[in-house]
This record gives sequence, C-alpha cells and structure tokens, in this order.
Amino acid sequence: MERTLSIIKPDGVARGLIGEVIKRFEDNNLKIVAMKMIYMTKAQAQGFYAVHKERPFFDSLTDFMSSGPVVVLILKGENAIAKNRELMGATNYKEAAEGTIRRDFATEIEKNIVHGSDSPGSADFEIGYFFNSFEIIC
Repeated sequence: MERTLSIIKPDGVARGLIGEVIKRFEDNNLKIVAMKMIYMTKAQAQGFYAVHKERPFFDSLTDFMSSGPVVVLILKGENAIAKNRELMGATNYKEAAEGTIRRDFATEIEKNIVHGSDSPGSADFEIGYFFNSFEIIC
C-alpha cells in the first residue's frame, strides 16, 4: 500500500468542494489516513513549494496557496500516487481528461482545486511537511 499527499486548495475550500473531492477519492479506493484544515502563511507555502523556487509562477502560486484555508490529506491505497494524479487530471484543467477533478471544477491553471504528490520521494517530503506520526492512522 502506498501513501500520497493531497491538498484541496483555497479555491476548492472556498467553493464548498471538500466533500465532492473526498467522495471521489473514497469512491476510487483511496482511504484517508490523516486530514486537517490549515491556513498556510506565505513562508509555509514557500517552504512547501521550494522545489519550484526558480520557476516564474512561484510567487503567484505561494500567494494563492496562502490566500485562504486548505485541506491537507494523506491518502492510502494501491498505487495511490498514480491513482490520485489520474483523478486530479492534468495541471492545466483545459487539457485534463473528462471526469477529472480539475476538468470538472478548475477555473484557472493555478486555481485548479487540488494538489497531489508526483512521486514517492515528494510524497514522503510532503506528508512530513504537514503531519507527524501521531496524526496518521495506521
């Protein structure tokens, strides 16, 4: 069983899509083993997205991610990383497959409702960024 991190971004929270996103995870055999709502500071968002520090979208991304509450979740299941990424759809919602979270709900490339780890290494870092071992259900 694999674990991955998912974030319901400020636009998803503000638009009342938390339940819909969680339902899609659970309907696809991804079990939630940790979850909390947080409000990241700009510095916390910068730390989380540090891998993108040199990218031109870094400032706007970290501004957006610190603009409102987010829901961070750890999902567990068989091939959880790939399954979550399939459910999310392409980063550019206009290129995302029909029926994916981003295709159905995103309004802009940055305001694309969800974030998901892209590899086992990033999942380990991202899970550790938001959760300690006592917060994760085994």
